[in-house]
Amino acid sequence: MLRPRARKASYDATEMLNMKRSLLLLLVATSLTVPAVAAEKLIALTFDDGPRPYVLYGVKQPGAAPGMLDVLDRNGVKATFFYMGWRLTPKTWGETPHETNIGVTCLDAAHDVLKRGHEIENHTYSHADLRKAEQKKGEAWVLGDVERGAEAVKSVTGTKPVWLRPPDWDLADDARGDLEKHGFRILTISGQNPVAMRDINSLDYLCAGKGAGCPKPSLAQSVVKVIEQRERHGVYTHVLAFHELTTTTTQLPELITALKAKGYRFVTVTEYARLVKN
Repeated sequence: MLRPRARKASYDATEMLNMKRSLLLLLVATSLTVPAVAAEKLIALTFDDGPRPYVLYGVKQPGAAPGMLDVLDRNGVKATFFYMGWRLTPKTWGETPHETNIGVTCLDAAHDVLKRGHEIENHTYSHADLRKAEQKKGEAWVLGDVERGAEAVKSVTGTKPVWLRPPDWDLADDARGDLEKHGFRILTISGQNPVAMRDINSLDYLCAGKGAGCPKPSLAQSVVKVIEQRERHGVYTHVLAFHELTTTTTQLPELITALKAKGYRFVTVTEYARLVKN
């Protein structure tokens, strides 16, 4: 009577060992097929409408906001700047009378942005509303304005930019399709983009000037709240759309600190797209 039990015990032990081996092989196979970055929390921090030297470096006035580039450097953050082509022409320092001339041209600032390790992408040449421009001037004008902006960026970086953010995210479907055929990748708040590549509109432009419509209780806390809402739906990768504004600069330290505390890592748009496989 003991021998059958011994054989059964031996059989059970062998089966258990085989099951453990099978489970180990399954775990190894799974680890090889699931990217290690799948669970990584990523932020692509982006800024439109520059270069604006008075924002990037600050102005020498009591109580003035610090320079955006210094804030990013101190926090170890690399960002992506979407630049207007007309600003990347020689001897251009900004737009009168809204921007303070600090003695640095937009072109020199753009070269410095690149030197500091940030990414520069395309925000068109003219910053016109592309949908309205297409209605008035035709699609060819829209495509030409985007290409002209791309060439301006290329004159700084040495390579043609891939990413395009249309002004106010406004772009007709036909123009979008043709731009994509020409190799451009479009960033927008539209549902046409997958969630991971869909811009989060920070609404920071509402904080400029009198700031009557600025998100409450603060711009930084408002953006963090949006991210937390996305997290509840299992989304842990985000493209944040801001603008080169002094009011935005003052909020960056709080925002960056809060997101780093949540485990987020800041990357450029190109690296972000590679890591989220888009």
